[in-house]
Amino acid sequence: MNTIDLTSVVWKEGDYYISRCLDVEVSSFGKTKKEAIAMLTDALELYFEDEPLPQKTERVKNPIIASVSLSHA
Repeated sequence: MNTIDLTSVVWKEGDYYISRCLDVEVSSFGKTKKEAIAMLTDALELYFEDEPLPQKTERVKNPIIASVSLSHA
């Protein structure tokens, strides 16, 4: 069985924790951090059922949190 290491981020939004993979566009949520990560793992497993595991991933290394301000009309 092949394994792949992916980077994810978890944050609290209201009553739930949101979990998002930074390497592919997959996210999930749960009432606890642990549940949010478990749900993300399930979502990623489902995602990769239809997508082949990449031979080489473009990993997000040392991500930082940055604010961006936009002006619009």
